Amino acid sequence: MRDFAFVNILILGRGKTGSLVADVARQRGHQVNALGTSENPKASALTTAKLVSVDMVIDFTTPRVVLEHIEACCRAGKNIVVGTTGWHGELARIRQMVEKNESGLLYGANFSIGVNLFFDVARGAAAALQHQYFGQIFERHHAQKKDAPSGTALVMQRIVQDASGTELEITSFREGDVVGMHELVLDSPNDTIYLCHDAKSRRGFAEGAVRAAEWLAGKKGFFDFKDVWRQL
Repeated sequence: MRDFAFVNILILGRGKTGSLVADVARQRGHQVNALGTSENPKASALTTAKLVSVDMVIDFTTPRVVLEHIEACCRAGKNIVVGTTGWHGELARIRQMVEKNESGLLYGANFSIGVNLFFDVARGAAAALQHQYFGQIFERHHAQKKDAPSGTALVMQRIVQDASGTELEITSFREGDVVGMHELVLDSPNDTIYLCHDAKSRRGFAEGAVRAAEWLAGKKGFFDFKDVWRQL
């Protein structure tokens, strides 16, 4: 039995992930519309008047335009789920804007349940760095991905640093149509530990984003997916 109300969702982004988010949302019974970047220059489609019938916005666009989208949704009082990365240096400012406008925003470096479990494993494994292990992070994504390192790799780096006091180097690869692979390698003179999450498809990201939107409906505040995914 579902414990959420069906909502009218606007998807920003018609790329591979955005299109899949739209498909998943429709399969879960929501009303869905989508806008590509060319249909929404400078967030012109995100005015209060144009969003009057929209309950929730989900953004999977690019770092170049996502801040404009977030700011417009805040001004219009519309909740937004943000799957776009590459803007997290603005978190403090955006949090203030969300709180000032009494809107709701949920962002995530990665909306995959598997990746968020992987974060927990990485946090535990970071203890090795206090026992003569040397660590590195590797991440691989498709050639069209705009930001490097990935948001997921940066979260891993921060998790390990918080747990161990050691900041690991991130090596990024952009090649082919790789969905997303993240590795934490811990090496010592005696053995090597390999931790890896390899996404088989984008569907895990899409399902997580839609479930995040269902969770955010009716809520106000500023939320990180890694802190709420267990509640979905």
